[in-house]
Amino acid sequence: MRIEHVALYVKDLERARDFYIKYFGVVSNDGYYNRKTGFRSYFLSFGDGARLELMNKADAADSQKQLAQMGYIHIALSVGDRERVDELTNLLKEDGYKVISGPRVTGDGYYESCVLDSEGNQIEITV
Repeated sequence: MRIEHVALYVKDLERARDFYIKYFGVVSNDGYYNRKTGFRSYFLSFGDGARLELMNKADAADSQKQLAQMGYIHIALSVGDRERVDELTNLLKEDGYKVISGPRVTGDGYYESCVLDSEGNQIEITV
């Protein structure tokens, strides 16, 4: 068994798509649009087959994000090695994205940083 994909509702679908393409090298499909419901989405594919679905719908509920809250809290993306974690974290910081921790070795032995994407969602960048 494996996770087929994870989905996120986002406010700015194009900006979120561009973020994941630029920083994580995903490949995007051409998108989907349901004229009847106003639902739009893109499937973003990572090199190992994992996929992230970005979705948008005008009437989707929006709530204040907290760094620690119940429910899904982050997505962890492995970039291969410590040097790439450092490089990507620094690039995101230079480009104005908030780094909320790291890079560091965690108590359970992970080398990681945690940043907020263009929508304020937490991304753990790890080896």
